[in-house]
Amino acid sequence: MELSIIVTSYKNPELLRLCLTSIRKNYTGTDYELIVADSATEEATEMLMREDFPEIVFIPSQENLGFGGLVRKGCEKSTGKFILILNGDILIKKNSIEILLDYIKNNLDVGIVGPQLLGFDEKFQPSSFRFYTPLTIVYRRTFLGKFGFAKKHLDRFLMQEFDHTSIKNVDWLMGSALLTKREAVEKVGLLDPQFKMYFEDTDWCRRFWENNYRVVYNPEAKIYHYHGKGSAGKSILKTLASNRLAWIHIASALKYFKKYAGKPLPKNN
Repeated sequence: MELSIIVTSYKNPELLRLCLTSIRKNYTGTDYELIVADSATEEATEMLMREDFPEIVFIPSQENLGFGGLVRKGCEKSTGKFILILNGDILIKKNSIEILLDYIKNNLDVGIVGPQLLGFDEKFQPSSFRFYTPLTIVYRRTFLGKFGFAKKHLDRFLMQEFDHTSIKNVDWLMGSALLTKREAVEKVGLLDPQFKMYFEDTDWCRRFWENNYRVVYNPEAKIYHYHGKGSAGKSILKTLASNRLAWIHIASALKYFKKYAGKPLPKNN
């Protein structure tokens, strides 16, 4: 099997339907398998998979496994030489998978490659970043982020100086759409289970760099992404008072900084 496509899903069968349909319609490869790993599975999702996509490997779960848990379940079931991880809110565009596959096949030192993400309105979505520091969290979630020194820091984190129209090594890529290869995953390991939600992708990409694999942003491949901002856009006090996702994000950040305390950042060039 050349390619395993693992779609992670959580309580949105209509978006999942669109995602799977877009893969069928826009990916021309034939030697691939589709795996859907679903968290806190509801009847509507089970019916969708049973009635409309019976040929797809479906992994339901009664509990919410989080992104990392779903990816681990999917990888354990997969058999492909290459592994494409997609969120269920992704829509594939024509040739996008082919471009990513061609790139990773022809660049043997690449461990992960990701596409340019677009909103359904065709607007660019940031998906490549520099590694977090504790100040990144502070500046993004407090009034300090309004000051010039903080904006400069955050612009660097978001890679604002980069025009995002050319292929580039990056520190880490958003986990919404990632292509990797089995031999690299076997060396690096699966996503760290201590990160149930948030920082799984950051940590994974960092471990790829530590194992001498490049992480690459490739905007020649473009993919649609419906992105909800569940824990962003508010002050830290308002967010923490009203949004449990913010608590999870900060808890994951603390685990991440503890894990890498005293360790130098890997170089991406």
